[in-house]
Amino acid sequence: MNLVKRNNTNGFPFVMDEIFKDLMGGTQYVNKVTAPVNIKETENNFLVELMAPGLKKEDFNVELDNDLLTISSEVKTEKTEGEEGKFTRKEFSFSSFKRSFTLPETVNQEAITASYDNGILKLTLPKKEEALPKEKRLIDIS
Repeated sequence: MNLVKRNNTNGFPFVMDEIFKDLMGGTQYVNKVTAPVNIKETENNFLVELMAPGLKKEDFNVELDNDLLTISSEVKTEKTEGEEGKFTRKEFSFSSFKRSFTLPETVNQEAITASYDNGILKLTLPKKEEALPKEKRLIDIS
């Protein structure tokens, strides 16, 4: 079975958007947004920083299943403009994202911590003791 992507060549939806744009606010297409992530490795741990401004810490769901770390959020809001009982426009908003990361075997999964401050979710993933760098030592020759 072949999948073929079709382009809408008749332009009808776009013409309708232009006609109703000024009158009704036009059509808004949902853009799938992925929260950007920085991952940094130090000698003692990994630091995961996920940028998600405008959310509260209660909006996040952080799960650990075996070696899979999943960070997700789902926020629904309702915005109303106009008079009470008679709406001139009513907008609903829905935003969500889900990011998953496979953790290396060197992460101590029991000691993972998370904090949310100034729009950035920070997760600290400490390394296991056996994965930490060992001090250099001299070996005596007998």
